[in-house]
Amino acid sequence: MTSPERIVVDLGHLRLAALTWGAADGPLAVCLHGFPDSAWTWRHLGPALAAEGYRVVAPFTRGYAPSEIPADHDYHVAALTYDALALHRALDGDDRAVLIGHDWGALTVHGVAARSDGPYRRVVAMAVPPIAALRSGPAAPRLRLLPRQAVMSWYIAFNQLPYLPERALDRLIPALWRRWGPAPNPTDVDNALAAVATTPRRSAALGYYRAMLRPRIDRRYADHATGWLQPTAMEMLYLHGVDDGCMHVDFTDGLENLLPSGSAVGRVAGAGHFLHLDEPEETRRRIVEFLAG
Repeated sequence: MTSPERIVVDLGHLRLAALTWGAADGPLAVCLHGFPDSAWTWRHLGPALAAEGYRVVAPFTRGYAPSEIPADHDYHVAALTYDALALHRALDGDDRAVLIGHDWGALTVHGVAARSDGPYRRVVAMAVPPIAALRSGPAAPRLRLLPRQAVMSWYIAFNQLPYLPERALDRLIPALWRRWGPAPNPTDVDNALAAVATTPRRSAALGYYRAMLRPRIDRRYADHATGWLQPTAMEMLYLHGVDDGCMHVDFTDGLENLLPSGSAVGRVAGAGHFLHLDEPEETRRRIVEFLAG
């Protein structure tokens, strides 16, 4: 694995620390992590995409150390979408640029992919399907999954509580990694914990969940407030681990019929929620093939 360089990207409204791989003149590939995680989650895919000629930039998203905690304390998907578009501008991206996201990064991808005028050529989302697709199509198959999914998503309700989740993250984060897939690499869990080592950082990471139910969207992000709930307007590759303990894989059934022409859906055997870490070679192959297509 090639070690990344470390940079700071000034978006104007926010400074994000990032890991980067690849030549500076390659097409831009922005990779967005989720929870509980950090930019180091791309430690396999980043070098692999760089070997394909991409300039890979993986930011620590707003609030995660060592990036800034945003002055507006806004962690809604609208703010994350705004950041993803601002990254393209700040990094001098062109019409070859691609966007890849996992978990909360996937929700951000869905927000960007709802725009027909987006600056990214192609997008890849992992582990969280497009919300609009889940709300369309036959309801009965998905309704039967809701009781099981409610149990799997218990942590979302827990994260709404004041104070207690901040104090419990040292135990919660390792527990979620164990529940969500094959035995995790301790390095990945340590990287996730390091990104939220202080109480303000923990409140920031938990703020992503709290903004779902108590949104106070800054007006600069207002144009993106509902994009993540809208149908996908771009060709998308969606990938999901068959053994995902966070989001049930059966939500992908029929998903390919609900995405734009040219899209693809893949289920990665032997992988859990962190499929790009559990099965890095298979995940890389599918992403590279889609981006090349």
